[in-house]
Amino acid sequence: MNISVHADADLTAVAHNDLANAVRFLAVDAIETSQSGHPGLPMGMADVATVLFSRFLKFDSAHPNWPDRDRFVLSAGHGSMLLYALLYLSGGDVSLDDIKAFRQWGSKTPGHPEYGHTPGVETTTGPLGQGIATAVGMALAERMANARHGDGLVDHFTYVIAGDGCLMEGISQEAISLAGHLQLGRLIVLFDDNGISIDGPTSLATSDDQLARFAASGWSVRSVDGHDPEAVAQAIAEERESAKPSLIACRTIIGYGAPDRQGTEKAHGAPLGTEQTAAARRTLGWDYQPFVVPVTILKAWRMIGQRGQVDRLAWLDRYECATPEQRDLFIEGKSVALPNAYAQASAKLRERFASERPKLATRQASQQVLDGIAGTIPGFVGGSADLTHSNLTHAKAQAPVRRDAFAGNYIHYGIREHGMAAAMNGLALHGGFIPYGGTFLAFSDYSRPAIRLAALMRLRVIHVMTHDSIGLGEDGPTHQPVEHLAALRVIPNLLVFRPADAVETLEAWDCALEAEDRPSVLCLSRQALPTFRSDVRGRNRVARGAYVIVSPDGGRDVTLMATGSEVSIALEAARLLATEHVRAAVVSAPCFALFEEQPDDYRAAVLGTAPRVGIEAAVAGDWHRWIGAEGEFVGMRGFGASAPAPVLYREFGITPQGVAEAARRAIARARKQ
Repeated sequence: MNISVHADADLTAVAHNDLANAVRFLAVDAIETSQSGHPGLPMGMADVATVLFSRFLKFDSAHPNWPDRDRFVLSAGHGSMLLYALLYLSGGDVSLDDIKAFRQWGSKTPGHPEYGHTPGVETTTGPLGQGIATAVGMALAERMANARHGDGLVDHFTYVIAGDGCLMEGISQEAISLAGHLQLGRLIVLFDDNGISIDGPTSLATSDDQLARFAASGWSVRSVDGHDPEAVAQAIAEERESAKPSLIACRTIIGYGAPDRQGTEKAHGAPLGTEQTAAARRTLGWDYQPFVVPVTILKAWRMIGQRGQVDRLAWLDRYECATPEQRDLFIEGKSVALPNAYAQASAKLRERFASERPKLATRQASQQVLDGIAGTIPGFVGGSADLTHSNLTHAKAQAPVRRDAFAGNYIHYGIREHGMAAAMNGLALHGGFIPYGGTFLAFSDYSRPAIRLAALMRLRVIHVMTHDSIGLGEDGPTHQPVEHLAALRVIPNLLVFRPADAVETLEAWDCALEAEDRPSVLCLSRQALPTFRSDVRGRNRVARGAYVIVSPDGGRDVTLMATGSEVSIALEAARLLATEHVRAAVVSAPCFALFEEQPDDYRAAVLGTAPRVGIEAAVAGDWHRWIGAEGEFVGMRGFGASAPAPVLYREFGITPQGVAEAARRAIARARKQ
């Protein structure tokens, strides 16, 4: 339906209840049609969302990505039809046919909101707690961008609708603690305080005083009747003036309007059914057929969606009036392309590493890379989960971000790995920043849900995971990752790098920064490794995923394929085998995902036809895909132990001698076939 909206249309002529009921019943009808979905939240929070969109949210439905818009995050992503209804009604790129095709193949209205799939969706949500934690990153990005560009170009809010489940998840505490510490006053969380979860009343599992909890973390808090639009509006208006992040607990009735379902868990996650849907229509006075929104109500909603044109055009005027230097800085900060200065700094580092061939841990090589490139990339922002001096993620030129100094570019996330990973997603989603953050590889399990969402959303975020093997030594098996490489490698669209020397570390950083549509994990060693690469001006070989570093004359008897710190072990094993007249090729495989993407003929040339041995101080995972079912694997078959690194490698058999023996077995087996 084409709706013509005149600039002088009178929004006040349409009652709030009619605007909110349009949201409610589009959600109810879509869920009934698909026979799948969650009607409880859209029905219960329709009043709050209508107040937010009609009176406060700064957005232009025709330009959903303009830089200075307010961000709206539906953290309780199971209530996705609330968001889809709002997008359709306000004139976004969601059609009535999309609403009718809720949760169906190919529609713009999947079961949970998906960034990049549906215009107007700011982040993928569904895993509870991820939305509010990602929103903290967005709100932080707004303050950091404001410190760089000023109020004229950056001046917006981040709003979140979160439910009881979001606040029960542990990530929420990490997020609200960080937001309160940094005093992110442009963050407002609207809590759907309905007291119901899937199992029944929330009192079955929790007795938290959420207002006291948020207040203890430095938030401004208050509660309102979520079905009183004037009370909600007053609360939002007053909290917009707070210097603290804000929690507004909106007391609502889940499934509001469905007489036999409202206020119970039955309204949460299943269609209302024909009888209850009809009863809800009678109760709320919505006397219209499914998917029908009267023209007067739809016009009012379309005016809400267009009203932000004034703000957007005013912002464009301010942008045009800015100095050329200000505009260039803003454009560079938003650009996904790396500047020429970065390429020059990277080339200089490569020349130094290749010529000096230092022996150092790859975490140390990474720090030197950061020192060389950090100042060349606008919006490059680092951080660590309280492991800065172990991860070596702080570049010399970086200043810390503080509540009174948002112009900094290094974030002390505290011991909040999960919250850090989600906040990094928010920084990337906001635009203007390329975030990286550090922790130990063994703690990637804490970050994994947010890493997975980054991969799903195709975000350029970079995780620096140091202490990548038993090579960290005495801290023992609690800190020695053995299964983590395999676990991370199976996440689609995630680049997992394990560089073997300083040159590969530089090249891995280059690959991660060039990957504009996927996240990366750099797995770096604690122990020193020799630099075997000396190609000063060579091409980026890590970008091929795997490559031959030793190719013996006369062909191969065996191929030794290794990653990271075990490449040097493979090289020594090849020298041992050479004394026995065994021709061993050595392959470095820093990134399985990139190797998988190479042409068949390239992979075949690297792997060769001789028997193969894989070497990695981790469990085998999918190594046999590359070494074959008959290939030998030299690595871990269980957890590590507490001892000096050389002792551990010896005791677990990850030595040149152990590799050479595995090569002999592989050759003998091949000859018997």
